[in-house]
Amino acid sequence: MGKNNKDLDRASKYISLILRHHPEAIGITLDEHGWADVEQLVRGVQKTRPFDREMLEEIVRTDEKQRYSFNQDKTRIRANQGHSVPVDVELPAAEPPEYLYHGTGRKYVESIDRTGLVPKGRLYVHLSGDVDTAAKVGSRHGQPVVYRVGSGRMKRDGHVFYRSVNGVWLVKAVPVEYLEKQ
Repeated sequence: MGKNNKDLDRASKYISLILRHHPEAIGITLDEHGWADVEQLVRGVQKTRPFDREMLEEIVRTDEKQRYSFNQDKTRIRANQGHSVPVDVELPAAEPPEYLYHGTGRKYVESIDRTGLVPKGRLYVHLSGDVDTAAKVGSRHGQPVVYRVGSGRMKRDGHVFYRSVNGVWLVKAVPVEYLEKQ
């Protein structure tokens, strides 16, 4: 099958849509932990574009954001985070550093300053461990704005943090009092 980077990139975005938000679009289901059957996923994606297991393995192996994980025998796959469908990706609670960062677009600042960070269509708010990564994330939404999150204080106040396998920090919400614009 002719695979070029553009085909893989498009397929990766489609798989992200399927595994995070709309498994029903190709007639598959996710279990309660977000896992999908690899063969069903491949067959489902093949209904819309040229696709095979080799392409799927290449996408998982080369994805710089490490969005996906296979189970041990590679019969099941899931997105590591970013779901809007209710799944438990079995993340252990983790001790955050004193500060984490959240990048967003300038157009969201007024809302964030009023209500804090809320997950919108996702299950968790996504936080970065450094300013540069947060700024890069924010630039996807226009003029980037970075917030410093008082994650150590939040943890001490009872908020629970998780760290996904690709290093993204997750929390249910960040109230305004823990935010400071950089």
